Amino acid sequence: MRVGILKEIKTKENRVSMTPSGVEQLRARGHKVLVETGAGDGSVFYDEDYLKVGATICNSPEEIYETCDMVMKVKEPLPVEYPLIRKGQILFTYFHFAASLELTRAIIDSGSIAVAYETVERENGSLPLLMPMSEVAGKMAVLEGAKYLQKTYGGNGILLSGVPGVDPGTVLIIGGGAAGSNAAKVACGLGAKVYLLDINLERLRYLNDVMPPNCFTLMSHPATIRRLLKEADLVVGAVLITGAVAPKLISRDMLKLMKKGAVIVDVSIDQGGCVETAKPTTHDNPIYEVDGIVHYCVANMPGAVSYTSTKALTNSTLPYALEIADKGYKKAAKENPEIAKGINVYQGKVTHKGVSDAFDLEYEPLESLL
Repeated sequence: MRVGILKEIKTKENRVSMTPSGVEQLRARGHKVLVETGAGDGSVFYDEDYLKVGATICNSPEEIYETCDMVMKVKEPLPVEYPLIRKGQILFTYFHFAASLELTRAIIDSGSIAVAYETVERENGSLPLLMPMSEVAGKMAVLEGAKYLQKTYGGNGILLSGVPGVDPGTVLIIGGGAAGSNAAKVACGLGAKVYLLDINLERLRYLNDVMPPNCFTLMSHPATIRRLLKEADLVVGAVLITGAVAPKLISRDMLKLMKKGAVIVDVSIDQGGCVETAKPTTHDNPIYEVDGIVHYCVANMPGAVSYTSTKALTNSTLPYALEIADKGYKKAAKENPEIAKGINVYQGKVTHKGVSDAFDLEYEPLESLL
């Protein structure tokens, strides 16, 4: 199979979808790998590194879209790429369709096969391709939140760790999955008072056992969220419903309960955000203020720590890329239900229920199409 690795064009997206080590393994299986020139520069992997392991360097994305059977990216295709996508072509990347009707319709119209990293799902419900970036984003959420709490950025001047004689800051984390639990680890490590909310009691029992004493696990209810918003200096939204739009758990009215200069980091923004006032921002312009509350809603947070993120992403995606390349997507999807769950759009049909529900589009079970 001919596999293409594109250079990301989203603002300040420095990751690349495959390390040279990953390319080497694809080449060892007999696959041809085309890498757009400069694709790995932001992650400190250069063209010569790819050439050494047998990749072909291409000068344009058009060449990759025109010639490759499977195109791999980190972030979703942007509008300038829509006309380049070919019917029957496999796109393997993060899509987060439920957050964008425009993207969903463009991929439907293209007739391509969209395999979304974020919905590849194991039998136990875990999301192996979303998890590494959720881990990165969760840790970053607290570090970025701590920065924007500084008065110089419009925050309330709170140091999350506190100092002897002064209380630490309070962090409210909504969602106890990979992003939320990693946010809690960092916030606890800084010495903050941390509240970690989830709706799964078994998950809360587990988190209660493994988290340090300054982390308090609570069942998530609207009343609990309202109560804790009054105390919180930093709020991290880390809610996920696989493939579906994130539920809005913090309304604009609730912002009135918060301290002026408090910070919200909505990690769920890729799926539409769990805060009513959240809108996607970029690393160039990461924050804005609503009703005195600083909002940080960068939709590609891990792109700022690209070396770590790219290696972590390749560790997770490579086995699936190898399987698709070795078997073809049809056989791979039939033999591996994890890959089947990753296929959100198949040749013009929506094959993921969360995406169809988000936009009231017709849903076609994948098994009926293969």
